[in-house]
Amino acid sequence: MRAKTQPVIRPMEEAAAFEVERSRGAFIQILLGPDDHVPNFATRRFTLMPGGRIPCHSHDAIEHEQVVLEGEMTLGLDDAVHLVRPGDCIFIPARTSHWYENRGEEPVRFLCIVPVTDAYQTTWLEDPAD
Repeated sequence: MRAKTQPVIRPMEEAAAFEVERSRGAFIQILLGPDDHVPNFATRRFTLMPGGRIPCHSHDAIEHEQVVLEGEMTLGLDDAVHLVRPGDCIFIPARTSHWYENRGEEPVRFLCIVPVTDAYQTTWLEDPAD
């Protein structure tokens, strides 16, 4: 019999922040995930500084669920461009190209929940942000 998964409570501030690959002014924190014995989903918080950008990319087998917490950002989804604000909830299906840009003067913070899987791969569709 498999052991019961235990609840986890951890302050957001305890999660280390790392630069997002190929980005400019973008940082990621893993709030909950496999290292916390959370088996099925990873909850991440992204911070996008003013002028920050995460280049266009896609994931063949991963969908994202996101919630904007602070700030406004421009979000590209395939051929559409959207302005998203605090409280906006976003679903990004697998194989959808997407990019993020903070054109404002305040940091943007958003949660991003993805499934935990060995199949997580990123296909970059544009050059790294300068």
